[in-house]
Amino acid sequence: MPEGLIVKALSGYYYVKPEGSAPGEVIQCRGRGIFKKKGLTPLVGDQVIYTPTENGEGTVDEILPRATELVRPPIANARLAVLLFSLKEPDLNLSLLDKFLVHIEHAGLRALICLTKEDLLGEADKAEEADPTEQVKQLYEEIGYDVIVTSSVSGLGTDEVRSRLAGEISVFSGQSGVGKSTLLNAMLPGLSLETSEISLKLGRGRHTTRHVELIELDNGGYVADTPGFSQLDFLELGVEELSSCFREFRELADDCKFRGCSHLHEPGCRVREALERGEVASSRYEHYVQFQQEMKDKKRRY
Repeated sequence: MPEGLIVKALSGYYYVKPEGSAPGEVIQCRGRGIFKKKGLTPLVGDQVIYTPTENGEGTVDEILPRATELVRPPIANARLAVLLFSLKEPDLNLSLLDKFLVHIEHAGLRALICLTKEDLLGEADKAEEADPTEQVKQLYEEIGYDVIVTSSVSGLGTDEVRSRLAGEISVFSGQSGVGKSTLLNAMLPGLSLETSEISLKLGRGRHTTRHVELIELDNGGYVADTPGFSQLDFLELGVEELSSCFREFRELADDCKFRGCSHLHEPGCRVREALERGEVASSRYEHYVQFQQEMKDKKRRY
């Protein structure tokens, strides 16, 4: 039975790329009725077993086990999330970046932080004693995240990002207006994605991308061209899970005096002690407290 990868799902059809096939080669398939009975939905990114039919189409018979599964966007087996945040126009929003990182950690993906639009930084920005780019890069690299500074205009960092995507299914998400399509177009000449930045808008808005589709790279990687995480509302996350989504808290939490420490007011809290010593960034801790409150307010409303 042939195997393949679902690269697009649209109007009840699944477009399956057969294993070992040429770039761009896909078979249009329907899903078997048994999926509906079992409450299963094939997702873009699923490795599947399919049966070719006489008319050159096919039927998806079996979904192979998934390594990861995202709800928004609905995609399976993505292992890498590329988070795009601009250094200027719009200015860097660290609270939103931390919110994205919480969701990525919860979903079990690796994160690559891309700081875009480096070309918009003036000499005055770079000459400042505390270069904001270096500060942010250092902050997140110390926590253990990979950070790449990019510019679609000069080409800075695009080859490095491209090499990280090799052999992976990746999702691109981030701040609105950060140049996601521009960066993808710079990495993949001839791609010409619509560069309406609305596609990354959080929450409402007309998306330039109306369905999930995997863009095939020439290095064995696939990029999910999606509207991103359309609503970061913490509904899938329990308050007690939040601290484990902050990497630097996880390592400290085991030594807190109380099991299940909230890191807000308990005595003997190792996270707050590390904060006082400057070993936990104050911006990260402030966002943690802010997200806790947001989640509690949400719970009250539902």
